[in-house]
Amino acid sequence: MNKQNTKNLEVAILANGCFWCTEAVFQRLKGVQNVMSGYTGGLIKNPAYREVCAGTTGHAEALKITFDPQIISFNELLEVFFATHDPTTLNRQGNDVGTQYRSEIFYTSEEQRKAAEEFIALLEKEKVYRSPIVTAITAEQVFYNAEEDHHNYYNDHKMQPYCQFVINPKIDKIKKYFADKLNTVNS
Repeated sequence: MNKQNTKNLEVAILANGCFWCTEAVFQRLKGVQNVMSGYTGGLIKNPAYREVCAGTTGHAEALKITFDPQIISFNELLEVFFATHDPTTLNRQGNDVGTQYRSEIFYTSEEQRKAAEEFIALLEKEKVYRSPIVTAITAEQVFYNAEEDHHNYYNDHKMQPYCQFVINPKIDKIKKYFADKLNTVNS
């Protein structure tokens, strides 16, 4: 995390598919101080990646995003969240299938809960998606950091086929639609 006054920082916890993909997206945004891949919303303590991937723990692959709301708002994070995954497919993102890949917002305050509900209502009213949004809105639960080899995955493995074919299009999308929100470090 950047050396900065952490008193004014907030945390958002978002689940929108494989955390290798989603971590890379949020790391590139101005105002995001830290992105931690991990697991939340499950039934056991200290789950391991292989257990979560098996779909037996109830956890979602998720991100704990520490951000400066003076630079990027929670609503702006929601814009990127909804633009970079399919919130209309239940327990699935592309070829990744299972409850661990669900779309879910784990709010850390009542303000976040209200903002998420209003954001989804607006998307539905404006018919942004052809199908109904299935993104769940749930109170924050215990968040377990993923194992070290999952942190900073895209930045450390850009040439792997998965990164090339699955993550690069998400990065290209945020560069096209959210260029004003990108930092210059990871872009």
